[in-house]
Amino acid sequence: MPLSPLLSARSYDDLPGWADDDHLAAFEAFRRSAFHAPIKPYRTGSLGLDFAAFEPAYAAARAASPGDGTGARAFFEHHFAPAHISPDNEAGLVTGFYEPVVEASPVPDERYRWPLLARPADLIDIDDANRPAGMDPYLAFARRTADGPVEYHDRSAIEGGALAGQGLEIAWFADKVDVFFIHVQGAARLDMTDGRQLRVTYAAKSGQRFTGPGRVLADTGEIPLEKVTMQSIRAWFKANPDRIDEVLWQNRSFIFFRPAAVDDPELGPIAAAKVPLSAGRSMAVDRLLHTFGTPFYVDAPTLTAFDGEPFRRLMIAQDTGSAITGPARGDLFAGSGDAAGEIAGVVRNAADFYALVPRSLLEGPAG
Repeated sequence: MPLSPLLSARSYDDLPGWADDDHLAAFEAFRRSAFHAPIKPYRTGSLGLDFAAFEPAYAAARAASPGDGTGARAFFEHHFAPAHISPDNEAGLVTGFYEPVVEASPVPDERYRWPLLARPADLIDIDDANRPAGMDPYLAFARRTADGPVEYHDRSAIEGGALAGQGLEIAWFADKVDVFFIHVQGAARLDMTDGRQLRVTYAAKSGQRFTGPGRVLADTGEIPLEKVTMQSIRAWFKANPDRIDEVLWQNRSFIFFRPAAVDDPELGPIAAAKVPLSAGRSMAVDRLLHTFGTPFYVDAPTLTAFDGEPFRRLMIAQDTGSAITGPARGDLFAGSGDAAGEIAGVVRNAADFYALVPRSLLEGPAG
């Protein structure tokens, strides 16, 4: 597969702030993907960054750590060359996500009334091989019936009881808005009322398109678009509790989860690339276009929420999301807990993206 014309070769001197970055932190995130790569290869995205071309860098990363930032910088410069992503008529954009840490109960009561659900038995994967004629081609999941696959129940139907009585509840929460934002983030760490700590991660979804509450509230004039953040959305819900369903049910997509252990509290959840996320170094991308494990240098000079400085960092593509679409689009993992949520909730900034392309793809015969 040839490289996309959206990728334009650059030098490392063209990357603002490259020499000042913490390359070792990025290397540690990259190395996690390197150890996963032999287990199950990542799919090559349509921009043409062939997964097989990463193997020399993966092998070197598995063999030894560079030891310090200087060695990590030399590692990336040796194995990769930067290429600016220049989408037609589309500015680059970064947003943020995080892992909420929320109190939950293993059983419902008058306070804990809102559940997270596990994947139902009748939810099946759907693709062109088993998609019925006339079914929306966007849908990647469907409901198994005796007459064949049909669109799955949406959010309003599920919250109205469509899956009641199946024993799918993983945990129960006191705040419906907390549950919704766990859906948005795709993972959470739960402080259970019985003393356990549990992690929940994405298992599947009902399949419909995602409609964010921020867009709904902006379109209806409730919050100016430029002031839409997770914090302003939460504040609006707190001030308008009787209208929560009116807004949330416009997002028909519903997320299902699976429980997981908290193996390393310093790392985030295991995400779509099947490795734990690293705060400030893992990024969600459009997986149809990009190849998981790709390093991206992100230049977002107006973004200062992470450390008070302009955001210029080497990130590793290790997750995806239904709202993350386009070649110059990234969702930055801010970490776990309330402080990370304060960062993630305000990130919506213009950015330039530079993919670090395996040198064989740019310099070899095929390049």
